[in-house]
Amino acid sequence: MNKTVAEKITGFVEQNIGTFHERCLELLKDMRLDDVLIRRNPYLYKAKGVEVAHDLVQLFMDDYISQRERTIFGGFLEELALFTATIFGGHKSSAEGIDLEFKRDNVHYLVSIKSGPNWGNSSQKKKQFENFLTAKKRIAASKSAVPTQAVLGCCFGRAVKKYDKGGYWKICGQQFWEFLSGEGGLYLDIIEPLGHKAKERNAEYQKSYAVLVNLATQDFSRRFCAQGKIDWDGIVRFNSAKVQREVKP
Repeated sequence: MNKTVAEKITGFVEQNIGTFHERCLELLKDMRLDDVLIRRNPYLYKAKGVEVAHDLVQLFMDDYISQRERTIFGGFLEELALFTATIFGGHKSSAEGIDLEFKRDNVHYLVSIKSGPNWGNSSQKKKQFENFLTAKKRIAASKSAVPTQAVLGCCFGRAVKKYDKGGYWKICGQQFWEFLSGEGGLYLDIIEPLGHKAKERNAEYQKSYAVLVNLATQDFSRRFCAQGKIDWDGIVRFNSAKVQREVKP
């Protein structure tokens, strides 16, 4: 990769990866057992045969944390992709559902950036398709109209089926980073700077995580254990029982 480009991308990652770690720490500090229990599937954990309170709480916590960390990091990757594109003449789009726009070889590209290839439900995908159509019509109506191409770009993974989705391209992983930069090896080059200060950050994270799980286990044992056994009925009631609402006359 061009040395100047590599330095810019590495600098962005090292300056901003700390935000990811900070948000993960904030997630731990703000988390409460009730928030976790209400969002997990108690039937699944019962089916797994988990009967040790600490183990169950840790599974609850890990699943909850992992889901949110993926969301946080996905946002960081999308910002990195946008920054990379700006180095090569792209700019942030103001159009709804479009993250990035740039012109190359007399084609106006409209790019929506996603973290990975498995994103969204059918309604969200339909909305994305509509956003592409609207953006295309806007450009077609302008005096400087040029051919347009809508692109759904995924920061990792592979587009296992055809990339032409009939109205937009779906490109993933190496192909997407190369599309942004012209550099076939960029998808590998960004790995190293992502580990910037990861060891120090991880040590701080693990301390907060241990405190969280220990306190949550104490709370869980007090409320959902009786004579050393997990009260599964109590957990399911807390998670799923209908809420009694006062009916006004």
